[in-house]
Amino acid sequence: MPSDLETALRAHILTLDLEQITGDFVAQDEFVQVENFLPRPLLDELITMLPKLGQMVHRNYIPRHKKGGSVARYALDRAAPRFAELYRAHSLMKFLQTISGRDLLFCPPEDPHSYALYYYTEPGDHIGYHYDTSYYNGARYTVLIGLVDESSCRLEYQLHTKNPTHAVETLSADLKPGMLIAFNGDKLYHRITPLGHGERRIALTFEYLTNTHMHPFLRFVSNMKDSIAYFGFKQVFNANKQGTP
Repeated sequence: MPSDLETALRAHILTLDLEQITGDFVAQDEFVQVENFLPRPLLDELITMLPKLGQMVHRNYIPRHKKGGSVARYALDRAAPRFAELYRAHSLMKFLQTISGRDLLFCPPEDPHSYALYYYTEPGDHIGYHYDTSYYNGARYTVLIGLVDESSCRLEYQLHTKNPTHAVETLSADLKPGMLIAFNGDKLYHRITPLGHGERRIALTFEYLTNTHMHPFLRFVSNMKDSIAYFGFKQVFNANKQGTP
């Protein structure tokens, strides 16, 4: 029997113009943004969990590239399993498979970035231009969902950077509450501009794959990256050592 989350999300997705969204995704080299993707009651429910989860934020700083806070999937599994339920929602997966035309898969349980929260709460929080590079054998698709946006931050991105037959397009977007942005992580060159004083921005991120295999050495590299740039060594390596729920 479908959960209340699944039922509400499925009904809401049925109101979307999937043909238009799919066309935009293809035309923009596997990138699309969909406003008001989350049903309002579900969005409000997730927002109520954020103050508690804020106590679990790991702050990180990489000079000239990144500053901010993150909560890994392991903490979400313990304190707010609703996020995992949304990540695994059949209707969301079906939507993503439809627009991408790919047989997408969930990340393995040892991946701390399967689903996570990004907290921008201090002046200057940002991340510089980068790709969401996949260490897996296949492609990695990133989903961003806005939860709180009381900020002047912008998602600035470049389309067609690896397409020699198309001029590069540089654009920007606000990640408004309830908005979904989906893209192929190996294709979109993007950044988040710095947070201003007295501002706040919190976003949810999901990761989906076309192949869940990763070489053991690359798994170590990926875990080191997540430890240094996002979640801290304790969250990443202790959770992997102990196993996940």
